[in-house]
Amino acid sequence: MRRREQREHIFKLLFMTEFNSEEEMSEQLSLYFDSLEELSEKDQEYMRAKYNHVLEHLGEIDTILNETSKGWKTKRMSRVDLNALRLAVYELKFDEDVPTGVAINEAVELAKRFGGDTSGSFVNGILGKIANSESEEKSE
Repeated sequence: MRRREQREHIFKLLFMTEFNSEEEMSEQLSLYFDSLEELSEKDQEYMRAKYNHVLEHLGEIDTILNETSKGWKTKRMSRVDLNALRLAVYELKFDEDVPTGVAINEAVELAKRFGGDTSGSFVNGILGKIANSESEEKSE
C-alpha cells in the first residue's frame, strides 16, 4: 500500500475519533482494519502507530492550530479540515520522514476530496503559515 493510501486511512481513523469514545475506538480500529481487503500486517502496524502518535501529540497540534488560525479555533473548524490539518501538522512537526511539501499537498488533497468548496484553500493557508514560521525559526 502506498503512503498516500495509508495517509488517507489514518485521516479516516482520526475523523472516526471525533464520533467515538476512546473505549469504542479500539473496537472501531479493529473493525476498520478488518474491512480493508489485502491489508498487510506491516501496513496495519504503520497506520495504527501513526494514528496513535497523532493522538499522543493532539494537545500540541491543536495549540499550534489555534495559534496559527486567526478567527478559526479548532472547535469551529469542520471536522474534515481539522483532521486533515492535525495529520499534516503531526507530519510537519514530529515526522521527519515526511517532507514539508508532501505533508501540505497531501492534506490539501484530503481536504478537497472530503471537505467543502473552500477546504483546500483553508488547509493550505494554515499549513503555509505553519511551514513559514517553522522555516523562520530554523534560520534564526
